[in-house]
Amino acid sequence: MRAESGRTKSLWHGTVGDLSRPTLESDARADVCIVGAGIAGMMTAYLLARAGRKVIVLDDGPIGGGETGRTTAHLSDALDDRYTDLERMHGADGARLAASSHRAAIQRIAQVVETESIDCDFAWVDGYLFPSGRDGEERLWEEMEAARRAGVAVEMAEDPPYEPFGGSMCLRFHRQGRVNSLKLLDGLALAVERCGGRIHTGTHVTAVHGGSPVRIETASGATVLASSCVTATNSPITDYVVTHVKQAPYRTFAIAARVPRQSVADALYWEDADPYIYIRVQPGESHDWLIVGGEDYKTGQKDDDAERLDRLAGWTRERFPMVEAVEYRWSGQVLEPADGLAFIGPNPDGAENVFIITGDSGHGMTHGTIGAMLLCDMVSGRENEWSKLYDPKRVRIGAAADLARENLNVAVQFGAWLLPGDVPDETDIPRGSGRVIRHGAHMLAVYRDDAGEVHQHNAACTHMKCIVNWNDLEKSWDCPCHGSRFGPTGDVLNGPAVKPLERPS
Repeated sequence: MRAESGRTKSLWHGTVGDLSRPTLESDARADVCIVGAGIAGMMTAYLLARAGRKVIVLDDGPIGGGETGRTTAHLSDALDDRYTDLERMHGADGARLAASSHRAAIQRIAQVVETESIDCDFAWVDGYLFPSGRDGEERLWEEMEAARRAGVAVEMAEDPPYEPFGGSMCLRFHRQGRVNSLKLLDGLALAVERCGGRIHTGTHVTAVHGGSPVRIETASGATVLASSCVTATNSPITDYVVTHVKQAPYRTFAIAARVPRQSVADALYWEDADPYIYIRVQPGESHDWLIVGGEDYKTGQKDDDAERLDRLAGWTRERFPMVEAVEYRWSGQVLEPADGLAFIGPNPDGAENVFIITGDSGHGMTHGTIGAMLLCDMVSGRENEWSKLYDPKRVRIGAAADLARENLNVAVQFGAWLLPGDVPDETDIPRGSGRVIRHGAHMLAVYRDDAGEVHQHNAACTHMKCIVNWNDLEKSWDCPCHGSRFGPTGDVLNGPAVKPLERPS
């Protein structure tokens, strides 16, 4: 769902500046056109604009209106795909580069915040990883040794500032960070514009054609010609198949609970489980926010979002008795690569001068910044030691089992074409809700609005024709194959689809 434009109180972010910009109304030229105004796109624009490049940023929503506005904004080199697994899949050198690149990303964010004087609540904090299950402590020792081999500053600790997961034994990761993501993007946008960059929101990109120059087409008819194009749209819209078979979309859930000031130590807290719970504190003037996330499931494959949020709230109240109220609840989408690391580099289908940043793996703020740093070098013709590790064309043998499992899951979803639908008739759909209905050989995505008016679209995702499912929490149609999302009346919210749901013939 898109954040509101203007001065917005979005989730726990508080009041931020105007996150909308004028739409692109006429043809334009640039050295680099960046599609997507989240952390990956805005940090890329910032680094290139500071380097003297002429940049244009395009987004169909406001700045940060996609997943960056929904992140819990942990800045960490304690990666969700543990170093024991990263070492197995990428080797010792790969694990070391993964660690150093995430540390460099945190440091780059800190540097930009200081250089541009961005008031975005950035702070250095420690992170604490707690064990789960009967063999959790043994896994913790193994993870500590693997992380140390990768160069991470970590130690076993028995005195965490808070113990939300029960026991006190945990790993302490030094010099992690946290930030208010929308305030950071607001500051980056202003800095890009001071450097002469252009940002156009409300501008839907319909096609990117590689070449020299690259041609970027928009729904309004305006075209941008650029020497290079970076697609930073969470899920890439310029690669039809290759990347999407190597990563999977997951919904993740979060709440923000009001707690008394300094009642929970300002730190990051995680549990070594799958799916796991992740926690951080957002200090405020009269109270603090406790931000708790978890309860993940594969996009479009469940219909119990409200229950998941209730469980998350109940879990939080049980372990944090100082909670005064749970005031915000939301969900977001993460892309999980089979081998745990983002895909950053040239578009894998060979489109000339087109680059992608995708596969956040639950670390969107740092993976997005890594992408900006790496592509800034690539666009400028400089070598970067991270390029092979994040190459979108890579295939890691150690990730073969996860890759096969996720793609089998996708194949199963196409079986929805043979099902009878959710309800037999549109009269069975509550107001403000949607259902898939079979109509002969066709499957229809039918939405009944609050006034009772019915809106019908073909239920086939315009990416690869998988049947979408209704998400009642977000009021969206979600694709269970590759994570495309559409509004109630068919407009595109998330790629890889770029075209709206089709009208039935």
